[in-house]
Amino acid sequence: MQSQNELRNILQRIDRRGYPAYKDTKGAYEFPGYVFSIDHVQGDPFAAPSKVSIRIRGKQAGFPEDLWKEPCRRVALQDYLLRQFAKAVEQVSFQAKGSGKSGLMAVSRPGQEVLERSACEIDGKTGDMVLRMEIGFPANGRSINAGELEKICFQFLPQCVKKSLFYASLKRDEVKAAADLAEDQQYIRKELHKSELTAFVANGSILPRESGVSGRPMKNAVPFVSPKSLEVTMELPHHGRITGMGIKNGITLIVGGGYHGKSTLLKALEAGVYNHIAGDGREYVITEDTAVKIRAEDGRSIRSTDISMFIHDLPNGKDTVSFYTEDASGSTSQAANVVESMEAGTKTFLIDEDTSATNFMIRDELMQRVVHRDAEPIVPFIDRVEELYHTYGISTILVAGSSGSYFHKADCILQMNRYEPFEITDFAKEQAKQFPLPEQKAPEAKAPEFARRVRPDRMVREDHRVKIKTMGRDGIMINKETIDVRYVEQLADSEQLAALGYLLCYANQHLFDGKKTLRETADRLYEIMEQKGMAAICESSYLPCGLAKPRKQEFFACVNRYRRLGL
Repeated sequence: MQSQNELRNILQRIDRRGYPAYKDTKGAYEFPGYVFSIDHVQGDPFAAPSKVSIRIRGKQAGFPEDLWKEPCRRVALQDYLLRQFAKAVEQVSFQAKGSGKSGLMAVSRPGQEVLERSACEIDGKTGDMVLRMEIGFPANGRSINAGELEKICFQFLPQCVKKSLFYASLKRDEVKAAADLAEDQQYIRKELHKSELTAFVANGSILPRESGVSGRPMKNAVPFVSPKSLEVTMELPHHGRITGMGIKNGITLIVGGGYHGKSTLLKALEAGVYNHIAGDGREYVITEDTAVKIRAEDGRSIRSTDISMFIHDLPNGKDTVSFYTEDASGSTSQAANVVESMEAGTKTFLIDEDTSATNFMIRDELMQRVVHRDAEPIVPFIDRVEELYHTYGISTILVAGSSGSYFHKADCILQMNRYEPFEITDFAKEQAKQFPLPEQKAPEAKAPEFARRVRPDRMVREDHRVKIKTMGRDGIMINKETIDVRYVEQLADSEQLAALGYLLCYANQHLFDGKKTLRETADRLYEIMEQKGMAAICESSYLPCGLAKPRKQEFFACVNRYRRLGL
């Protein structure tokens, strides 16, 4: 450990020298109240910024133990501190001048979701804190401008740290409120299981978003109010009594006219697998945390997936028990998405008619008369939806606007009218009697086999300098192989994709061996991350600051779309 004065001396010594001399600064330096570490120095002022970290002992940070002892409260505190630090850094970024990325000060900028991130971590035993960020080390051309880096290290950064990372400097009621909200949200998640509910939507929630590219709540939107018949009341540890709509396990159908809020409600339920910050409008929209959005995905690859419960007896004789294609159709891709989600352990399917393959979802009576079932290899989802619940315990929440056939299958039917939900189960069931479904029983199907074993991408295993790159929320590039995740709709943040890239590389190096099943591999991978943190899966001298923990369901989705893996 070196002193801050030693860092100042190094900077004065290397001033105006060639940019590579900045590597002399790598190390840890003692500042008042914290340790400043330079973990990785960029190669030139136009390269990716340097990686630094700030470490504060729990006693010095001063946060009471009740704010960080429990995991859900700790993640909320980390998220809150990161947001405060990001606000402070934004005011001083690029205040130091120079070429290229000189003066850049950047840290993760969380959205509406509260995610576990590498940018801020608090030790659950000691309360010690690590905050990771990037700094563009200043230069004139490619010569070191040490004076400008001195401004950052000795003026700008200490101000940001003091303002946002010590309990004494923060609004204590706000800090406590963030942790309390997370504990309330965790309480609802546990109550869902106890009460046999799939989701809960609190009265007063604001579900519509500001725009298609914004996660912020829409101004002047209609607050959500539960139908009386579906009202559930809970007594939360901090918020107290809360009332809202409880969606029971089983088959729930959401109907209504266009632009009346059907898909908006489903989108809120999709996002409900994550906690949200206060003011988001969906703080108390909670969905059981294994729920997966299912959709058609033309063109995706499918490898060794048992889709026989939905597709069988293909005219070309192709095997559907171990189905393989590099260019799936809408129906085969949606069938694979269902079965792969079952393999990933989901207990709830979220489906929107608008993004589904019509022939996978339904075949009307006229079509069945013209094209007999014996000539149709697809068993539509409507013929399996009850079996999925009663045999496999998987609930379905389905949005439909054009076909009434699911009225016969649904346990609960909601109609959205001007963003207000009404339960119309009895009325819809009575009307459905006039339009009976064809009396054709779906063929019996064996339970899908989940014994797929993963063989590694040999190029990644043999390459010791693997490059991981993310393309927003659309894809992950590992070396030159792109994994398309545009339609994995519950990925909330590009930092989750970055983390998935590291998870895949770690699994390639250590876990994919063609012997363990995909389930066993995923369980072991997440067990390692749970025990040792995200640093365990990065295998580098420093933990990158831009990672956010994804769900296990999204890891499965990435493996299933990684074309170079053997399955």
